[in-house]
Amino acid sequence: MTERLAPCTCGQLTARVDGEPLRISICHCLACQRRTGGVFAVQARFPREAVRIEGRSSGFPRTGDEGTTARFHFCPVCGDTVYYLMDAVPDAVAIPVGAFADPWFPAPTVSVYGERKHDWVQLPPEIESFD
Repeated sequence: MTERLAPCTCGQLTARVDGEPLRISICHCLACQRRTGGVFAVQARFPREAVRIEGRSSGFPRTGDEGTTARFHFCPVCGDTVYYLMDAVPDAVAIPVGAFADPWFPAPTVSVYGERKHDWVQLPPEIESFD
């Protein structure tokens, strides 16, 4: 079984994951753009039972355009978001793919909020896209 670690920069907060993601997606919504400081966010969902959280986190709830809320957990020391929990998907934990710092992490298969995608962003041709 594959074990992956997603630590914050200072190492105080870590998500330890066993197994493969349920889904890897790109989100182009404006909230994700603001939250990450990038033009999109990439996250991997894992079954809750496959994720172990080590360390302390602070949380911040965000309600998205569709009215669902996700609680983002970040390190209270360095500020890195390490994971989040989604009201709409209570049996999963989402982890920003960049937190794994693994250039061989599997590619995303889903893209959402495509109507907010920056024109210069090119997606893989086989990705499933939703506006």
